Amino acid sequence: MPLALEGKKAIVAEVSEAAKGALSVVVADSRGVTVGKMTDLRKQARENGVELRVVRNTLARRALEGTQWECLNESFVGPTLLAFSTEHPGAAARLFKEFAKDEKNFEVKALAYEGELIPAADIDRLATLPTYDEAIAKLMSVMKEASAGKLVRTLAALRDQKQEAEAA
Repeated sequence: MPLALEGKKAIVAEVSEAAKGALSVVVADSRGVTVGKMTDLRKQARENGVELRVVRNTLARRALEGTQWECLNESFVGPTLLAFSTEHPGAAARLFKEFAKDEKNFEVKALAYEGELIPAADIDRLATLPTYDEAIAKLMSVMKEASAGKLVRTLAALRDQKQEAEAA
Protein backbone atom coordinates (compact mmCIF):
# COMPACT_ATOMS: atom_id res chain seq x y z
CA MET A 1 0.00 0.00 0.00
CA PRO A 2 1.60 3.29 -1.06
CA LEU A 3 2.37 5.90 1.55
CA ALA A 4 0.61 9.24 1.38
CA LEU A 5 2.81 12.30 0.84
CA GLU A 6 2.38 13.40 4.46
CA GLY A 7 3.52 9.98 5.69
CA LYS A 8 6.60 10.12 3.49
CA LYS A 9 7.44 13.61 4.73
CA ALA A 10 7.13 12.41 8.33
CA ILE A 11 9.47 9.46 7.69
CA VAL A 12 12.03 11.71 5.98
CA ALA A 13 11.85 14.16 8.90
CA GLU A 14 12.31 11.36 11.49
CA VAL A 15 15.27 9.80 9.68
CA SER A 16 16.83 13.21 9.06
CA GLU A 17 16.52 14.04 12.76
CA ALA A 18 18.11 10.71 13.74
CA ALA A 19 20.95 11.37 11.28
CA LYS A 20 21.68 14.78 12.79
CA GLY A 21 22.38 13.29 16.21
CA ALA A 22 24.27 10.24 14.95
CA LEU A 23 27.98 9.64 15.51
CA SER A 24 28.07 6.91 12.84
CA VAL A 25 25.66 5.11 10.51
CA VAL A 26 25.59 1.48 9.39
CA VAL A 27 23.52 0.19 6.46
CA ALA A 28 22.46 -3.46 6.35
CA ASP A 29 20.17 -5.86 4.51
CA SER A 30 18.05 -7.96 6.86
CA ARG A 31 16.28 -10.04 4.20
CA GLY A 32 15.66 -13.57 5.44
CA VAL A 33 16.05 -12.78 9.15
CA THR A 34 13.11 -13.94 11.26
CA VAL A 35 10.85 -11.47 13.03
CA GLY A 36 11.88 -12.88 16.41
CA LYS A 37 15.57 -12.32 15.67
CA MET A 38 14.87 -8.79 14.43
CA THR A 39 12.96 -8.07 17.65
CA ASP A 40 15.99 -9.23 19.63
CA LEU A 41 18.24 -7.02 17.50
CA ARG A 42 16.00 -4.00 18.11
CA LYS A 43 16.08 -4.66 21.87
CA GLN A 44 19.88 -4.90 21.86
CA ALA A 45 20.06 -1.74 19.77
CA ARG A 46 17.98 0.23 22.28
CA GLU A 47 20.19 -0.99 25.12
CA ASN A 48 23.33 0.14 23.25
CA GLY A 49 22.16 3.60 22.15
CA VAL A 50 21.53 2.60 18.54
CA GLU A 51 18.44 3.71 16.65
CA LEU A 52 17.26 1.28 13.94
CA ARG A 53 15.11 2.35 11.01
CA VAL A 54 13.79 0.36 8.05
CA VAL A 55 13.38 2.92 5.30
CA ARG A 56 12.62 2.91 1.61
CA ASN A 57 15.70 3.74 -0.40
CA THR A 58 14.35 6.90 -2.03
CA LEU A 59 13.20 8.22 1.35
CA ALA A 60 16.57 7.38 2.92
CA ARG A 61 18.39 9.26 0.14
CA ARG A 62 16.12 12.24 0.62
CA ALA A 63 16.52 12.18 4.42
CA LEU A 64 20.33 12.03 4.28
CA GLU A 65 20.61 14.61 1.50
CA GLY A 66 22.91 17.45 2.53
CA THR A 67 24.23 15.62 5.61
CA GLN A 68 27.60 14.01 6.23
CA TRP A 69 25.91 10.64 5.67
CA GLU A 70 25.08 11.37 2.03
CA CYS A 71 28.09 9.22 1.10
CA LEU A 72 25.93 6.15 1.88
CA ASN A 73 23.52 6.78 -1.03
CA GLU A 74 25.16 4.17 -3.28
CA SER A 75 24.50 1.45 -0.69
CA PHE A 76 20.73 2.00 -0.75
CA VAL A 77 19.88 -0.98 -2.96
CA GLY A 78 17.33 -3.58 -1.93
CA PRO A 79 15.88 -3.70 1.59
CA THR A 80 17.64 -1.16 3.78
CA LEU A 81 18.08 -1.17 7.54
CA LEU A 82 19.75 1.96 8.92
CA ALA A 83 21.43 2.00 12.32
CA PHE A 84 22.33 5.35 13.86
CA SER A 85 24.85 5.22 16.73
CA THR A 86 23.95 8.01 19.12
CA GLU A 87 26.12 7.33 22.18
CA HIS A 88 29.25 5.65 20.81
CA PRO A 89 30.49 5.65 17.19
CA GLY A 90 31.24 1.91 17.18
CA ALA A 91 28.04 0.72 18.84
CA ALA A 92 26.03 -0.07 15.69
CA ALA A 93 29.00 -1.66 13.92
CA ARG A 94 29.75 -3.84 16.95
CA LEU A 95 26.08 -4.82 17.28
CA PHE A 96 25.71 -5.71 13.58
CA LYS A 97 29.01 -7.59 13.49
CA GLU A 98 27.92 -9.80 16.41
CA PHE A 99 24.44 -10.28 14.94
CA ALA A 100 25.84 -11.27 11.52
CA LYS A 101 27.92 -14.05 13.13
CA ASP A 102 24.72 -15.94 14.03
CA GLU A 103 22.53 -14.80 11.13
CA LYS A 104 23.96 -15.79 7.76
CA ASN A 105 21.19 -13.91 5.90
CA PHE A 106 22.10 -10.61 7.58
CA GLU A 107 24.47 -8.53 5.46
CA VAL A 108 26.19 -5.27 6.38
CA LYS A 109 26.35 -3.14 3.21
CA ALA A 110 28.32 -0.07 4.26
CA LEU A 111 29.26 2.20 7.16
CA ALA A 112 30.00 5.88 7.55
CA TYR A 113 31.92 7.74 10.21
CA GLU A 114 32.43 11.51 10.16
CA GLY A 115 31.32 11.68 6.54
CA GLU A 116 33.71 8.95 5.34
CA LEU A 117 32.26 5.93 3.56
CA ILE A 118 33.67 2.69 4.97
CA PRO A 119 33.19 -0.56 3.02
CA ALA A 120 31.43 -3.39 4.85
CA ALA A 121 34.64 -5.45 4.77
CA ASP A 122 36.26 -2.84 7.03
CA ILE A 123 33.58 -3.05 9.73
CA ASP A 124 36.29 -3.66 12.34
CA ARG A 125 37.46 -0.05 11.96
CA LEU A 126 34.35 1.02 13.84
CA ALA A 127 33.47 -2.19 15.71
CA THR A 128 36.79 -2.24 17.57
CA LEU A 129 36.69 1.38 18.70
CA PRO A 130 36.85 1.42 22.49
CA THR A 131 33.88 2.76 24.39
CA TYR A 132 34.32 5.88 26.51
CA ASP A 133 34.86 3.82 29.65
CA GLU A 134 37.34 1.50 27.91
CA ALA A 135 39.29 4.48 26.55
CA ILE A 136 39.45 6.10 30.00
CA ALA A 137 40.63 2.81 31.52
CA LYS A 138 43.40 2.51 28.90
CA LEU A 139 44.44 6.11 29.47
CA MET A 140 44.55 5.60 33.22
CA SER A 141 46.66 2.45 32.88
CA VAL A 142 49.12 4.27 30.61
CA MET A 143 49.30 7.19 33.05
CA LYS A 144 49.77 4.78 35.96
CA GLU A 145 52.61 3.00 34.16
CA ALA A 146 54.23 6.30 33.21
CA SER A 147 54.04 7.67 36.75
CA ALA A 148 55.35 4.41 38.22
CA GLY A 149 58.23 4.48 35.75
CA LYS A 150 59.02 8.05 36.66
CA LEU A 151 59.01 7.14 40.35
CA VAL A 152 61.43 4.27 39.72
CA ARG A 153 63.74 6.54 37.71
CA THR A 154 63.64 9.19 40.47
CA LEU A 155 64.45 6.64 43.17
CA ALA A 156 67.28 5.23 41.03
CA ALA A 157 68.68 8.73 40.53
CA LEU A 158 68.55 9.37 44.31
CA ARG A 159 70.30 6.07 44.95
CA ASP A 160 73.01 6.91 42.41
CA GLN A 161 73.41 10.37 43.91
CA LYS A 162 73.85 8.92 47.44
CA GLN A 163 76.34 6.34 46.17
CA GLU A 164 78.37 9.09 44.49
CA ALA A 165 78.30 11.18 47.67
CA GLU A 166 79.49 8.21 49.76
CA ALA A 167 82.26 7.40 47.29
CA ALA A 168 83.55 10.98 47.32
